[in-house]
Amino acid sequence: MKTKAYLDYSSTTPVRKEALKAALPFFSKKFGNPSSFHSTGLEAKLAMKAAREKISKILNCAPEEIIFTGSGTESINLAIKGIALKNLIEGKKGTFITQKTEHHAVLETLEWLEKLGFKKIELGVDENGVIRLEELKSALVENKDTLLVSIMYANNEIGTIQPIEKIAQICKSHKVPFHTDACQGAEYLSLDTKKLGVDMMTLNGSKVYAFKGTGLLYKKKDLDIEPLITGGSHEFNLRAGTENVAGIVALATSLELAEKEKKKEGKRLSALRDYFISKTKKEILLVKLNGHPTERLPNNINLSFKGVEGESIMLRLNEEGIRVSTGSACTSQSLEPSHVLLALGLTHELAHGSIRFSLGKGTDKKQLDYTLGKLKKTIEFLREISPVWREKNESRRN
Repeated sequence: MKTKAYLDYSSTTPVRKEALKAALPFFSKKFGNPSSFHSTGLEAKLAMKAAREKISKILNCAPEEIIFTGSGTESINLAIKGIALKNLIEGKKGTFITQKTEHHAVLETLEWLEKLGFKKIELGVDENGVIRLEELKSALVENKDTLLVSIMYANNEIGTIQPIEKIAQICKSHKVPFHTDACQGAEYLSLDTKKLGVDMMTLNGSKVYAFKGTGLLYKKKDLDIEPLITGGSHEFNLRAGTENVAGIVALATSLELAEKEKKKEGKRLSALRDYFISKTKKEILLVKLNGHPTERLPNNINLSFKGVEGESIMLRLNEEGIRVSTGSACTSQSLEPSHVLLALGLTHELAHGSIRFSLGKGTDKKQLDYTLGKLKKTIEFLREISPVWREKNESRRN
């Protein structure tokens, strides 16, 4: 069925027309390799330089502190493995600290490093998904060999925003570099690296209405890391390969526009988010909001529905033209319940009955009302055909 309500912006966003318009010339008319010394190459090089400068103003950093990558996942790998390889070359190994609700790009990268002899610590979170700062302090005191702390800015599944500035201050007091995955928060939260106090930060294009397959790593100038991809001096010797000029131009355009629209769009989406949560809780029984009730992304709604499977909800809504997800798109093929929701203390049953509705530029009240109407009928139907649900309700009545 034709899409009537796309509510999966946390998985990916459409390319905004301004970003596409800015990028189009670099597919054909201005197709040069930015490393070439002739005029066509110089044209591409200057466009990339302008894009880097635009982004550096948003991030409040030097242009040379921005490394363009092929995705957010690559950026995360470069940050973490770059630190690990630097130490390995120097004959040292050590500890990496993260949290249990982190994206798999971080968790699986650290699992890979464990095979090389590095140590990984996954800190717990409270029932809202917020890191316990005292646990971080204790972990740093107990592990003097800590090489990096990596904590995401805002969670991709439940929308919880972490106290990044406080985390950065703790890391700084222990002289440990701090990396944050800011992919989900780029549209709505401050990206001022000086204010946040981060040493490295990951962003990607597909979450900010730019191209898939584009990303960047902010890396503080005085922090040394090793490249993952070698074979050229591109990106300050940290990421070899001819740059995706069109994608870089689109990314810069989208980030620049997001910065201008941030306050207004955040306010609009927060109102729609709260409206949908309130109406859903009133009209559907036994619904739980996952994540922090207030310190959450304006566009994120993660709800658990008791007695039903999230996959069943998603598939039935899809038939009605409503696009939602059961969690991170990167793990959508897995039948296991969300590791994020389990870390919050949810039972396997409740975690399995969860749906993420993520709003965006195309979302309006009419779409949410349509979604709620279909959602209510879906939950009623699935509970009615569930023998477990009927058995529990019959035992209550008796």
